[in-house]
Amino acid sequence: MLFRRRRTWAMLLALAAIPVVIAVAVRLSSSPPGPGEGPPFLDRVTQNGLFVSVTALVVTVPLFLPLTVAVVAGDTIAGEAGHGTLRYLLTAPVGRLRLLLVKYAGAAVFCVAATLTVVLTGAAIGAALFPVGPVPLLSGDTIGVGESVVRSLLAAGYVSVSLLGLSAVGLFVSTLTEVPVGAMATTAVLAVVAQVLGSLDQLAWLHPWLFTNYWLGFADLLRQPVVWTSFADNALLQAGYVALFGALAYGRFATKDVLS
Repeated sequence: MLFRRRRTWAMLLALAAIPVVIAVAVRLSSSPPGPGEGPPFLDRVTQNGLFVSVTALVVTVPLFLPLTVAVVAGDTIAGEAGHGTLRYLLTAPVGRLRLLLVKYAGAAVFCVAATLTVVLTGAAIGAALFPVGPVPLLSGDTIGVGESVVRSLLAAGYVSVSLLGLSAVGLFVSTLTEVPVGAMATTAVLAVVAQVLGSLDQLAWLHPWLFTNYWLGFADLLRQPVVWTSFADNALLQAGYVALFGALAYGRFATKDVLS
């Protein structure tokens, strides 16, 4: 049902437009971006179109991807309640735990679809507008086109995992209200607040516990050899958020009066 909705496809199209805008803007620019100008890796786009994907990920991770995930996750339960269909779902019969798991699985699939949309569109438009060749890494090494594509897909997987914690938070918030817009907005605001807290050096002790702490850790894929520490730390952190807020969501939903 999620991918039958026009809203879902509209969000995916909006995400796909971001790498297109980046690539076209650089292509039409009278002078290429210099080092340090614009988002990270933007100055390398003219040298290799494959960097469009990486630049688009850096641009979309802080705001656009979390915003779309917040819309989907916030609508999981609150959307059904707001439309009056939640009670009918539970009389199918469908257990409440099963319904929560299926709704969360749908949000997780959207995380993958949204991230792949950004990466694949970036690779396509980058290859169409700029030369494609061996990719220079941050460590100074160079890898071939085939390996760079694999690393781009790994980056998409990394970002997808990074958004699973936010999806769990959105699922929990969605069980607290029957107003889907409120659940969506609250989830999006929590993502922004977590990033703001993560930027404050005075709260360095809190940073490892924020679900946004490793969101940009996929940059380790641009090193040789790849540093896998952030991947493991990120997966462990997101798993903790999924377990905690999944349990909170079930505790709330198991006693929720769906007839009110």
